[in-house]
Amino acid sequence: MASTLNSLRDTLFSNPVAATVADALNSFSERRAKLGLSNPGTVENLAKEVQRDVLLQGYMFTGIKADLTKMFSVSPLFQVSHQFAMSERLSPYNFAALYGTNNVFLQAQVDNEGQLSSRFNWRWHDKFVSKTQLQLSNDGSNMAQIENEYTGDDFTASLKMLNPSYLNGGLTGIFVGSYLQSVTSKLGLGFETVWQRGVLTQPPETAVSLCARYKSDDWVATAQLQTQGALSATYWRRISEKVQAGVDMSLALVPSQAGPLGGGISKEGTTTVGVKYDFRMSTFRAQFDSKGKIGLLVEKRVAPPVMMTFAAEVDHFAQQAKVGVGVSVEGGSDELEQQHEMMGQAPPSLNIPF
Repeated sequence: MASTLNSLRDTLFSNPVAATVADALNSFSERRAKLGLSNPGTVENLAKEVQRDVLLQGYMFTGIKADLTKMFSVSPLFQVSHQFAMSERLSPYNFAALYGTNNVFLQAQVDNEGQLSSRFNWRWHDKFVSKTQLQLSNDGSNMAQIENEYTGDDFTASLKMLNPSYLNGGLTGIFVGSYLQSVTSKLGLGFETVWQRGVLTQPPETAVSLCARYKSDDWVATAQLQTQGALSATYWRRISEKVQAGVDMSLALVPSQAGPLGGGISKEGTTTVGVKYDFRMSTFRAQFDSKGKIGLLVEKRVAPPVMMTFAAEVDHFAQQAKVGVGVSVEGGSDELEQQHEMMGQAPPSLNIPF
């Protein structure tokens, strides 16, 4: 078998066309390696400094909630949590469990109504990770998502599938492919394409967007343009060691239905400005946007295992106000750190495939 493969390889590369292509690819790879480019991240996290670190997306809540977390081990990471809430958007009770190692990440959550959501990630090797998400509910809104992500030295490529199916004689679901490549030490360029079809009786829909990310020493600027006429841009800057600021702008061209005949194009856009302050025992986030909304969120650690959270949002145009208060209690982490200190070891750091 080995001799057959070697002879086949020799025959293939003895072809002048194949040899020329192989030499060109090797030359291109060597020149790209000499540039010393770093990985630019992913298209999904293109503006993570603004949208995930500074702005209130993912942090804002209303009502009252309490989180109780118990950590049993650090390596492997294993913890369970209980959440109790009185809110319009949060379930009265949620139970969650998390397990993670360098190659495996498993998280599951179930609420009082029996709705189950889970995540399972498996790292095949240092550069390739498979991620799955599953959601089961009583109302039939089930969801299955599969993603494969490859992280190269200077690029990231991923393929995501949401509810893929071929059971009805045709392909249905949502398929998202993305690629982000570093072209210089600070600039990254990429694209994202979406193909979706809900049922076979309807034609598929496609969308393509182009994106760019420029990262300097203390600021990051991003832009993403969709072929359908939507543009989004962000700017993040580290003002000092403890202060960050960010701006998120979006503009979309929407067909207008005004008038007896309709037609025309209308512009819809939003600009959001936010700031984040990190103190020794607390974190303060605040933002306001062009639609008249002002929000803030304060996280204060009143004791080593206890974290208090206060969130508020005021919508001036709609004349509405929302307030949220939360408390989080973590148990087990201090005892584990004391055990490591007594053994003369530092707590291990995990490269969990999130």
